[in-house]
Amino acid sequence: MGKGRPRKVEKGVVGGNSSGGLSSGCGSVNIPAGPAFYPTEEEFKDPLEYIEKIRPGAEPYGICKIVPPKSWKPPFALDLDLFTFPTKTQAIHQLQARSASCDSKTFVLEYNRFLEQHCGKKAKKRFVFEGEELDLCKLFNAVKRFGGYDRVVKGKKWGEVFRFVQPQRKITECAKHVLCQLYLEHLYDYEEYLCRLNRERKKGCKRGVSGCKKSEPEVEVSGCKRRRKNKAGERVEQCKLEEEEPTQICERCRSGLHEEVMLLCDRCNKGWHIYCLSPPLKRVPPGNWYCFECLNPEKDTFGFVPGKQFSLEAFKRMADRVKKKWFGSASISRVQLEKMFWEIVEGSVGELEVMYGSDLDTSVYGSGFPRVTDQRPSSVEDDIWDEYCSTPWNLNNLPRLQGSMLRAVHQNIAGVMVPWLYIGMLFSSFCWHFEDLCFYSMNYLHWGEPKCWYSVPGNDACAFEKVMQDSLPDLFDAQPDLLFQLVTMLNPSVLLAKRVPVYSIIQEPGNFVITFPRSYHGGFNFGLNCAEAVNFAPADWLPHGGFGSELYRRYHKAAVLSHDELLCVVGKGEFDSRVSTYLKKELVRIHNKEKTWREKLWRNGIIRSSPMSPREQPEYVGTEEDPTCVICQQSLYLSAVACNCRPPASVCLEHWDRLCECKPNKLCLFYRHTLKELNDLVLRTDKTNSEETSGDSQSVLCWEKTVTLAKKAKGGHVTHLQLAEEWLLRSHEVLKNSYDKDAYASALKEAEQFLWAGSEMDHVRDMAKNIIEAQNWVEAVRDCLSKVKLWSCNRNHDTERVRMEHVKELLKLGNVPCNEPSHLQLKEYHQEASKLIEEINSALSVSSEISVTGWEVLYSKALDSPIYVDESEKLGRKLSAVKVWVDSVRNCISEKSPGAVEVDLIYKLEAEILELKLQLPEAGLLSDLTRQAKSCWSQCNEMLKDSISLKNVDLFLKEWDGFTVNIQELNLLKQYYSDAISWVSRVNHVLVNVHEREDQENVVDELTQIHRDGLSMKIQADELPCVEIELKKACCRVKALKALDCGMSMDFIQQLIMEANALQIEKEKLFVDISRRHAVALQWEEKAKHALASKAQMSEFEDILRVSEDICIILPSLIHVKDAVSTAKAWLDKLKPFLSHDLPIISASNSLLKVEALKNLVAESKLLKVYLDECSVAEEVLKKCIEWEQDASSLLQDAENLWKIDSIGDGNTSCLIPRFQKCLLSLEPTMEAGFSFGLELNMIPKLQDARFTLQWCIKTLSFSAVVPTCEEVEMTLEDAPKLPATFKSCALWGKLIGGIRWLWKALQVLAPHNCGQFELISAEEVVLLYEKICVPFPIIVDQLQNSIHKHNLWLEQVHLFFGLGSEDRSWNILLQLKEHGTAEAFSCVELEKVYSEVEKILQWKRCFEDIIKPSTGNGNAPISTLLEIEKTLDRSFGVFKKSKNSEAGTLCICCCSDINDQELLTCSICKDCFHLHCTKLPLGDASDTTLFICLYCNFVENPKLPLKGSGLLRIGWKLPELNRLAALLSDADGLCLWIEERRILHQIVEKVRACNACLTELLDFALSHLDKDLSAVIEKMSIAYKAIELAGTCDGKGYRKFELALARNSWKIRTQKLLESAEKPTIQQIQRLLKEGLAVSIPPEDYYRQQLSALRDIGLLWTDKAKKVSMDGGALRLDKVFELITEGENLPVNCVKELKLLRDRSMLYCICRRPYDQRAVLACDKCNEWYHFDCMKISSTPKIYICPACILEPGEDMDGLAPVAQQRFTGGKFEEPQTPLRRTELRKKLQKRESVSKKTRLAMDEDRGDVIRNHSGCERLFWSNRKPFRRAARKRSEFQSLSPFLYVQNN
Repeated sequence: MGKGRPRKVEKGVVGGNSSGGLSSGCGSVNIPAGPAFYPTEEEFKDPLEYIEKIRPGAEPYGICKIVPPKSWKPPFALDLDLFTFPTKTQAIHQLQARSASCDSKTFVLEYNRFLEQHCGKKAKKRFVFEGEELDLCKLFNAVKRFGGYDRVVKGKKWGEVFRFVQPQRKITECAKHVLCQLYLEHLYDYEEYLCRLNRERKKGCKRGVSGCKKSEPEVEVSGCKRRRKNKAGERVEQCKLEEEEPTQICERCRSGLHEEVMLLCDRCNKGWHIYCLSPPLKRVPPGNWYCFECLNPEKDTFGFVPGKQFSLEAFKRMADRVKKKWFGSASISRVQLEKMFWEIVEGSVGELEVMYGSDLDTSVYGSGFPRVTDQRPSSVEDDIWDEYCSTPWNLNNLPRLQGSMLRAVHQNIAGVMVPWLYIGMLFSSFCWHFEDLCFYSMNYLHWGEPKCWYSVPGNDACAFEKVMQDSLPDLFDAQPDLLFQLVTMLNPSVLLAKRVPVYSIIQEPGNFVITFPRSYHGGFNFGLNCAEAVNFAPADWLPHGGFGSELYRRYHKAAVLSHDELLCVVGKGEFDSRVSTYLKKELVRIHNKEKTWREKLWRNGIIRSSPMSPREQPEYVGTEEDPTCVICQQSLYLSAVACNCRPPASVCLEHWDRLCECKPNKLCLFYRHTLKELNDLVLRTDKTNSEETSGDSQSVLCWEKTVTLAKKAKGGHVTHLQLAEEWLLRSHEVLKNSYDKDAYASALKEAEQFLWAGSEMDHVRDMAKNIIEAQNWVEAVRDCLSKVKLWSCNRNHDTERVRMEHVKELLKLGNVPCNEPSHLQLKEYHQEASKLIEEINSALSVSSEISVTGWEVLYSKALDSPIYVDESEKLGRKLSAVKVWVDSVRNCISEKSPGAVEVDLIYKLEAEILELKLQLPEAGLLSDLTRQAKSCWSQCNEMLKDSISLKNVDLFLKEWDGFTVNIQELNLLKQYYSDAISWVSRVNHVLVNVHEREDQENVVDELTQIHRDGLSMKIQADELPCVEIELKKACCRVKALKALDCGMSMDFIQQLIMEANALQIEKEKLFVDISRRHAVALQWEEKAKHALASKAQMSEFEDILRVSEDICIILPSLIHVKDAVSTAKAWLDKLKPFLSHDLPIISASNSLLKVEALKNLVAESKLLKVYLDECSVAEEVLKKCIEWEQDASSLLQDAENLWKIDSIGDGNTSCLIPRFQKCLLSLEPTMEAGFSFGLELNMIPKLQDARFTLQWCIKTLSFSAVVPTCEEVEMTLEDAPKLPATFKSCALWGKLIGGIRWLWKALQVLAPHNCGQFELISAEEVVLLYEKICVPFPIIVDQLQNSIHKHNLWLEQVHLFFGLGSEDRSWNILLQLKEHGTAEAFSCVELEKVYSEVEKILQWKRCFEDIIKPSTGNGNAPISTLLEIEKTLDRSFGVFKKSKNSEAGTLCICCCSDINDQELLTCSICKDCFHLHCTKLPLGDASDTTLFICLYCNFVENPKLPLKGSGLLRIGWKLPELNRLAALLSDADGLCLWIEERRILHQIVEKVRACNACLTELLDFALSHLDKDLSAVIEKMSIAYKAIELAGTCDGKGYRKFELALARNSWKIRTQKLLESAEKPTIQQIQRLLKEGLAVSIPPEDYYRQQLSALRDIGLLWTDKAKKVSMDGGALRLDKVFELITEGENLPVNCVKELKLLRDRSMLYCICRRPYDQRAVLACDKCNEWYHFDCMKISSTPKIYICPACILEPGEDMDGLAPVAQQRFTGGKFEEPQTPLRRTELRKKLQKRESVSKKTRLAMDEDRGDVIRNHSGCERLFWSNRKPFRRAARKRSEFQSLSPFLYVQNN
């Protein structure tokens, strides 16, 4: 990873916050160090005790480091080669300097709504910045990060804003300015709007129902459940009726209840209760609201993305690449690393992504500490492994140590109970956070680079959170729970600057780091490392855990475990006095909290309660999962509230009123402990701590006694105790009376409101317990008696019988708990069953005297008993066993097959008869069979003890052949006998012609296996010795074959021949051949030994080797012969390069042959055992080389003598050069001769160095007579270090190198392009240094002195120029001084001053041209442009002056020319004069001058503003702005020269300010005008418009004010026209104008706004009533509807849509004569009248429908119905009925078809018959009589008398 690269920090661009202090600028410098502790061996034994000891000194820092003793050396348990782990990608540069996650669509939606509702305009679709589309959302959040527009401008933070918007682009001043202007133009007003909303939110204003009353109606438009308020403050439903069911559910609790506090997202329309949000809201916020998903899309939400799976080696390579990329191979200190880290976090040095193997569950990936369940590495000893497995400092053991509160936790919570492993690299980070539930944490660094930690103490956590929110406001607005995400860092220097204490710690490998509860901590890694961490909780953590639990509840986040459950479990277990102090306070807290809320619920009417089901393992935490509150997500361990209307949902006691909308008596309280049980836990802590008094717990009891729980009741108040006492009296009566199930249930239900309370309700709980026991007892007695009676009547075996034990349990009570007579009947049945038990026991005790038949009779009697007794089962088992035994014995005796009866079965049957103690006839037969089996078994054992002969076994098996009992020993003998017979057969088969077989190896294998099998047999065989002898012979033959095929040594062959003689097989052909070959090998050995001893020729050795190839025996001397030959050939190969006559002459010493190698070869030739002629040749070459080295040494001595020359002067320089050249020429032939040898000679490099030195000296001395270039001198200096060390020690070297260095400095000073870089003193120093060198350079010295003289002359000119006054200084002279200074002067203050002044003037001129020239649009000079601007300002000021004095104009306003010389027009409104050509009107249009209206008056009176780009106002923005002209004038004061433009510019600025004052006076009047008459405003606006257009400059503030006044005037003119129009205005027109008025901030006191508001209220009041009536389904009488229509027609507002609805409402349909009411309707295909399906009793749409009033007579033509039927039938499916058509459309005559097929007529007749048959005769008669009335009713034009109330629909 490591994406991105470091980048250069932009000057002046650093991070910042809203207060301008977010960036530290220099990393985290001066962070105080946290404490470090060094425990002794004794202190290190118990970690919890040691942490408790150091806690007072360490907790104020929030963190500490513990350095273990030196003996602490735990082995690392993971296998690093096999270890792989997942990683997460961390964008370090975005941990702080990132934009808030924001959905751009949501932002654009809200921004567009703001523009439409408050500005009356629409946003641009696209904004372009720096060639790319600008994201307004990012820009807005970036400015918000740094405190808003005003603070960004004040703190000059636009560079940081630019980095947020476009992080990859280069920051320029122009870009920052453009970004500022874009924000000011498009987003500044939106920022102000949001600030107003925030202020309203802080003041407590609500939206919707919770909104405050205003003087005018206010409508919220952001959702269907938004409310509207009228003037009286009453709530009016806008989009749905009150009776309507809720259609929106909360996304968190999935409930659609409590709509009054449900927020609807203004984008996705999803609902959220304000109390379900995280964190919850106290009231509905003002303005639009968007849910978290719409504000923070998942794709834009910042987080650590899962990365790849890595091995440790691959991860290390990546970590090294990251470090090398940022720091190279240089050594970096920790301070530099820390500083670089914070610079990356603040986004000022580049982008960086790293990988972090964080939060690795050690139960999955393994722990770095030893564990008992892990495999021990072989490198670790057993005792060391076991020691560190059990040490308390092992993080796997820490959470469960004695004294830890987490001992009670059952589940393995990762990170809390099970450690997490961390594999980090450079800059991988753990961001600011504190532990879950405010736990302690312990971190151990196993190995690697250190970790850097930062911590804020827990006492300062609130201050830390405040600074975080102030520094990163946009991130917290997007994610209020940002600190829970662990993805944000903040430089600790910022915290220190805000006076929040911060401490740092460097954790080295082998160190522990402890963080304390509520301590915010974070940090990063210095490099590759491995750490492990876990939480723990000593006793002092308990109050912090309570705080953490409350924090999770506040943010609606589920905790890792239930704190209440942990307290109760610890309170029930064993603990010491140190725990009791903290435990008692927490138990008192939860007791008081439960007591308060339970009593509050009781007062509010929740009287139902029920205890929770008990846990299976109550001594552990987390064994069972508790339900959670659907609102705050907290575990409901102690108590919960539920309702039957929402079965799966439960809430905590604090949110009981948010569960549903049922009455309180429908809710039920579930509790795990009563208040008494909780109080007992408090008392138990007092008993544990004997030194303390029971003051606190007694105070709890006293508080319970003193505070009386009461609530309102009829006639006053009633207390809890009073109700309990009344219940007790009623319960006593219930127990005295006969049992009544309903009375018992009622009493228990009434007792539920008391059972949860404290000790004062013990007597209620006791009574409730008695009632439950009595109820259970009665139910059990009755159930038992009913079962007994049912069995007695039916005796059905499927019916369950009552057990005797159950009956005894019910009847053992001395006093019955209640009055129940039926238990006497149960006693009688019990006595009968007791007698039966006595009979069975008697029969079983004397079983030998009773027959089997008697047992069967008694068993049958027990089966018929209605009460089941256990003794009957015992009797049945024994009877069944006897029957089974008899059957088994009979089967054994009757069996005839051999071995069919198992001997174990016989013994088992014999033992069973002894247990049964019965006398049976089959017992004798079983004894005979047993005796035979034992005899056979004993004989078999005797035979198996000793060796057995095959013959004896054969006789024994024939004797016991056919025995029916299966005896294992007998079967074993049979198997042994079979194996022996088979083995003898195999031996006889193999020994047939065994010596003639060729596969002797197979013979050996077969005989070996036969011999092994024969030895393993239990039965002896006579053939075994013969097999042993044949096996030895076969082995000898195999060896002989192997010797012939592979070749063996001489000794092996000799031994083989002797072995064959011993076995008497030496005459076989195989062994005869081996003896012959052995003799040949002996002869070869003698010849080889002779050649080695006499140093024979190479040819003789080769003949010996050639003969050895035919001998297949390994020869001892063969290896010596081969060694001698190979050594000689290797020597020749080494010598071959030295004897070659065409060796290459090369100078690369690495490729040459070495002389030492030749000497070694000559020495080795004397040790060879073979004679060679090349030995003498090598000796001759070596001799020539030695002679050449002697000659070369003499030449080298001559060259060194030249280097020792001591004096160099003007005369010696010319003499030295020829001597050096002569020596150089003599070196060349000697070097060529040395190269010809082709050997690496030691003298050749020395000769080369001497040649290079001579050449360098000649070149250096030659510079005295010429002027070399800088490049030549620089190359000479670069060659100097390459000279040999011997030359550098000579005096000549020092003089030459000193001279060449001086020459290089002098040439640098004289170089034209370097003249301005050197000061005069540098040149003078070079001249002085010339006197100290020994080599003369006269030409260079003259040039230096000339340059110094020119510089002094230039200085005199500069001083003369600046001695003049600013008016006398000339711009051209200044330019000449700059030009001459650049060419001739050295670097000095005067030169810099000239450059600076020239640059200032040029910069001022560029700004001047940028401001002036573009505004004119022509090619005039800047001064001419200024004069033109001055003239336009005079004309503009003249307009203002004329308006004040009411003077008649004598000049044309447009061109300021005399009006007498040209044709002119006078405006009929403003009376100003204009030339005809200036008005741009045709000549024909100017004929009537009395009606002429000038452009300005026409524009002001026009109700519509000009379109974008078409108005004159848009041109004004291109003119020079006043602020820029003023700034330009101010800048000119700092110039050293007088510029002509300054005077004109000063006059222009003064005139612009005077014009602005006049303009402000006019605009203030126009904006404050509130009356009906607009003439004065129009006059003022016309004058202002003329003055603005004539002005040659612009003022942005005045232009914006003029546009606002113009917009308000336009709105008033349009409103005036609408109100004075002959047509009535519509509601939509009025609302649109009011909305536009709000956008331009029309005051509420304005006349036209008040008129529009009054009309709107009148119209809305009537339209609301009309809409309700139109949808009432005919509830309102028809005459009232007509009255409402008349009222609407007389309104001053046009309500066309509502009038249309009411007129449709007055239309009646169907036989029910009701208006259209959304029910399904059907039209008659003949008369087109509409009818309801249900009124006409029609279930589905027929193909053709004819109403009963239009039923056709027989023979009437139906052709005209076809088109209508076809219109209602498409694609084979009938369409659903739609909204009825108007009567005018229904009365259109149908076209008849000329011809219809017979089949179609028959189908239509059939359909018609079906319709007619649907009506009875009476109905048809009713319709035939009603038809004329119906037709008359349709002719509404005849009822003229009702014309005021009837709406007549014209055809």
